[in-house]
Amino acid sequence: MVGDAAVMREAIRQLQLPLKVVAIKQVSDATFQHGVIAVLDLGLVDTAVLQPGHVSAMAGHAAFEAVRTVIQLAMAGELDATVTAPINKEAIHLAGHLFSGHTEIYAHYTGTDTYAMLLADEALRVIHVSTHVSLRKACDLCKADRILSVIRLLDDACRQFGLTHPRLAVAGLNPHAGENGLFGDEEIEEIIPAIESARREGFTVEGPLPPDTLFVKAVQGKYDGCVAMYHDQGHIPFKLEGFKWDNEKQTMASVKGVNITLGLPIIRTSVDHGTAFEIAGKGLASPDALLIALDYAIRMAQYRRS
Repeated sequence: MVGDAAVMREAIRQLQLPLKVVAIKQVSDATFQHGVIAVLDLGLVDTAVLQPGHVSAMAGHAAFEAVRTVIQLAMAGELDATVTAPINKEAIHLAGHLFSGHTEIYAHYTGTDTYAMLLADEALRVIHVSTHVSLRKACDLCKADRILSVIRLLDDACRQFGLTHPRLAVAGLNPHAGENGLFGDEEIEEIIPAIESARREGFTVEGPLPPDTLFVKAVQGKYDGCVAMYHDQGHIPFKLEGFKWDNEKQTMASVKGVNITLGLPIIRTSVDHGTAFEIAGKGLASPDALLIALDYAIRMAQYRRS
């Protein structure tokens, strides 16, 4: 783990867990013993002033430096894969790190130009043509070359998950996937040419399909992976399928799913949920998504080693 040993010790104390934290200075110092958490201690958090559940520049800087450090370690070959917890974008901005999220941080520090966000669980895998931009800009980013590159990334990811012949589907941008140009021409001018190019390259891909039925079919097993044109088009069906709300406790009862950045020279998986500041320090957070993210990171690392 890369972060702050004092913060981890305080969390363990509050939860009364039978665990021990050992602060280390380099990865090679970790012993990987049961019941022992080795923390590559950056020492950037003053626990005397830290307020769980509140945005602060101190916490934002600590989170950013943890991410940057783990990227550097992976790029140096000291790690086989990286798994990230959620970060608060407002906090890292307060600290002067003007990135829109993990994906963009990873792309910057690995020198990657072509990358994409994939949300995955055992029932649904969704890659995005665009993510953290306005809806207006997302429409402008719906271009054939970008869509084709995303299809390539999705097919490769599915193969890393053990799917030897991935069946892919591409969502339309407009209502009813444009309905032959009645509701927009992006399908005709950009999406269909990208799909045709992908087929010529040997990919098994259908579309453009109306997203309201595409994702229903995907969850039922018709497709191994889906291409969403923008952030919410992919996130909403994914979270409807994988997230469960507890109305009595007024919190998420289960959050299943992993966020994977594709196209990087290193492996990066993450949870597919936010920081949940409203329950910070209360011992209510579900570990499900982080466990899935760890599992996917291991599977991808094993694939790359094979």
